[in-house]
Amino acid sequence: MCGRYVMARAVGDLLAGFDAALEDEVHVPPSWNVAPTDEVPIVLERLVEDGGPAPRHVRQLHVARWGLVPSWAKDPSIGSRMINARSESVLEKPAFRKAVRSRRCAVPADGYYEWKQGPGKAKQPYYVHPGTDHGLAFAGLYEWWKDPSVPDGEPARWLLSTSILTADTPPPGTESTVFGKLTELHDRVPLPMDKDTMRAWLDPAADDAAELVDLVRARVRDVAADWKVETVGREVGNVRNNGPELIRPVEALF
Repeated sequence: MCGRYVMARAVGDLLAGFDAALEDEVHVPPSWNVAPTDEVPIVLERLVEDGGPAPRHVRQLHVARWGLVPSWAKDPSIGSRMINARSESVLEKPAFRKAVRSRRCAVPADGYYEWKQGPGKAKQPYYVHPGTDHGLAFAGLYEWWKDPSVPDGEPARWLLSTSILTADTPPPGTESTVFGKLTELHDRVPLPMDKDTMRAWLDPAADDAAELVDLVRARVRDVAADWKVETVGREVGNVRNNGPELIRPVEALF
């Protein structure tokens, strides 16, 4: 599961790292405690007709609400329960099956948090992140929801939202990697992508969603080879706390 994560890179760094462009100016403040319903950056690709012999692929950075709101939803509150999409059932679930076929994205992150239950009510938070500062790109989905209460033509008429794909821990073939260790913390993990996997995942012309989901799941072993799991302070449990001190390693509670 991914219920809190870190995304503290500047817009310029994201554009350079993902080789993306902006359709409109966006503001993405750094966050060391991203929580459900927060606005987060996502990267997607579109096919654009510009008079050439074939549509042109354009990779863009957008800002979306974390927690996917299906197009058929009556209101956006359902999104708080849609922050993650199970990769095993994403092709069949009504909330995700259309998005996985045509609205796939990457969700940039620096790392994410997980908690381990201790004695009594004690919980030890952990920060999971790459061994270097190259960051993460989680496989994600996005959707547009039309707000019937907002007049046509108003920018707020459309809400862009996103969800992060997850898998059982440890995914097949990753038992001896950090995913084996993560099994002790939670039975779900977010699915990261390398650049080649992301290129295939984002391709708007790709029409075999099942093959793409299998591809993401199959490559997690290599992507997570250098991941680290470090104990951090309990302050991260409060969404009002937000700063780089949250990811500093501390002595474990138990």
